[in-house]
Amino acid sequence: MGATPFIVFGYGSLIFKPPPHVISQVSGFLKGYVRRFAQKSHDHRGTPENPGRVVTLVHKEHWDRFSASDAFPDEDVVWGDTVITGVAYTIDPLHVAEVRDYLDYREKDGYTLETLDIYTIEDGIETVLIHNCYVGQPDNPSFIGSEPIDALAKRIWHSVGPSGRNKDYLYKLAESVRLLAPTSHDSHLFALEVSKSRSFH
Repeated sequence: MGATPFIVFGYGSLIFKPPPHVISQVSGFLKGYVRRFAQKSHDHRGTPENPGRVVTLVHKEHWDRFSASDAFPDEDVVWGDTVITGVAYTIDPLHVAEVRDYLDYREKDGYTLETLDIYTIEDGIETVLIHNCYVGQPDNPSFIGSEPIDALAKRIWHSVGPSGRNKDYLYKLAESVRLLAPTSHDSHLFALEVSKSRSFH
């Protein structure tokens, strides 16, 4: 038997900036999690002095403990479970170690590699795939939990880091999710996206 493929699930920037050495990809989704801008970014979309905000995944049961300021704590729910869309990337077996090192460095600000059930649709049938996924757990030092939507939008609007403007991350993610799953709706993400029409000074 061959080695188990290394497959990583992207639900944030990995959707619009995939890892290297991808040999195949398929859209997929998670159940029972929320995707929220609940993670500080000191190294990509902000600085240590002015950290930006990026998304992480939090299990809905855990999020209920941190969602006091979440404007949409119980929305985006399908079949009784929260559904998060993203992309599952299969990495070339010859480059797994290289890609692991690349991802470990890219996701170093509070993210750890977890193994989660990822679902996809094959021939009209829902199929469970086991994939790796970088998650910022609630006990990591960069996890900030929920923030009022206006305060969060203002933070994203003004933050800039080595990887660029925080608001560009937001816009690219919203656009990518919409293209990936046109019928889905991420209330939190899209509410932040429309905040670009507001004036933050």
